Parts: sequence; structure tokens; C-alpha cells
Amino acid sequence: QVQLVESGGGLVQAGGSLRLSCVATVIDYRLNVLGWYRQAPGKERELVAESSRGGRTKYADAVKGRFTISRTNENTASLQMNSLTPEDTAVYYCIASTIWGTIPDNWGPGTQVTVSA
Repeated sequence: QVQLVESGGGLVQAGGSLRLSCVATVIDYRLNVLGWYRQAPGKERELVAESSRGGRTKYADAVKGRFTISRTNENTASLQMNSLTPEDTAVYYCIASTIWGTIPDNWGPGTQVTVSA
């Protein structure tokens, strides 16, 4: 089992920065991947960034060069978001999985990020 708790969402002006954090509480689960998906109003959920225990990272093209995912320890990940634009407005979900490159099987409740123009 995995419980995911996100923090750090909020309202920011375009060009600003936010930092999201996710803490995973794990019981009998081989946690490998921690990352972030997002869902904007009227759109499907999409991958933002993810990281593996071994240090592999992957980013959506839309956030490359602006967002950085980091793994503080095995169960904690952060997403530093810089140069935010209104197009980044969405609910951001922390995700966890055991296998790289698969659909996550654990999702946090989500945290709202709103970027004003």
C-alpha cells in the first residue's frame, strides 16, 4: 500500500515559481517511481515529470527547462516549477509505481496550481 500526500500548490503570477512536495507512506510496496501528473479543466491527465530510484528522470516537453523533479529520499519527491505560465494551471497529482514507464497505480488527492496572467 502507498499513501501519497502533496503540498505546495497555490496561486502565483505568470513568471513566478512554486515548489510541490510529495511524501509517500509505504507498506509492503516496492516503491520505484515517484512523479507528477496534472489535469487542466477540460483536458486529460498528462505526465509532468517522474523519477526512478535509480536516478532516471522524464519530463513532458511542455515543462522541459522550466520544471525540475528531485528525489530527497526514497519516499519524498519535489517538483520545482519556474517560469510558470497560465497554461500550467491544473490540479497536480503525485504518483507512485513499481515499474518505470507504466501507468501509475497510486495517486495522491491532488493539489491546485493556479497561474494568473
